[in-house]
Amino acid sequence: MNNRVHQGHFARKRFGQNFLSDPYVIDSIVSAIHPQPGQAMLEIGPGLAALTEPVAERLEHMTVIELDRDLAARLAINPKLKDKLTIYQQDAMTFDFAALAKEMGQPLRVFGNLPYNISTPLMFHLFSYTNAISDMHFMLQKEVVNRLVAGENSKTYGRLSVMAQYYCRVIPVLEVPPTAFRPAPKVDSAVVRLIPHDSIPYPVDDIRILSRLTTEAFNQRRKTIRNSLGHLFTPEQLTELGLDLNMRAENISVELYCKMANWLSTKGTKLPEAEQE
Repeated sequence: MNNRVHQGHFARKRFGQNFLSDPYVIDSIVSAIHPQPGQAMLEIGPGLAALTEPVAERLEHMTVIELDRDLAARLAINPKLKDKLTIYQQDAMTFDFAALAKEMGQPLRVFGNLPYNISTPLMFHLFSYTNAISDMHFMLQKEVVNRLVAGENSKTYGRLSVMAQYYCRVIPVLEVPPTAFRPAPKVDSAVVRLIPHDSIPYPVDDIRILSRLTTEAFNQRRKTIRNSLGHLFTPEQLTELGLDLNMRAENISVELYCKMANWLSTKGTKLPEAEQE
């Protein structure tokens, strides 16, 4: 039997499709999400509705975004779901979450088993909408969750860590083995909860500068900041900002990155365009 076929659907590699099938894991995730009637629940990539059905049981209505045309059509005729779903058949990377929150009259509660091949750029896309989001629960590659939650002085701490923690409180929820999926991925997975800050702890004047600064730093993470950021700051300026010249990118806290970004903003420093991690 082809292990890429699940419930009559052939998992498409180009969409990064791995379908959750373990009942215990599904129950644990739904319990962690804790959907309540009247909330604006939005699922990204519902797939074969492993999470959609148990979440929808607790709601009168929910919204889903599904890129795969076949799966979107399948959801539209699902007898348990067809009267409860608004289905957007499109790429979540192009979706306007703020417009939907405005239409719903409340912040969104977003969840999903995200395709590993787009999880990081999708996270950055969602960070730009945190004013329209109440919380997020995502199944991700375990390595990505480790990067999201990592603190400074950790090898897994990077640009994604800084940007995620700038916008959100990040809480690991559950580890999930490959055997919980069909087809089984070659990596471990984990569920993470992200709660946008009510008030940003270390606000920056220009978020683009923070994004670009962290790219510059982590692209040369083995170098000391005296060398990796020497084109942006003199040694004296780094010292005045509270940094040790022998620090590397992974030793700098979110607070210090924000402080550096604001200093660059006041100086009108031009940085190259940041690339997604």
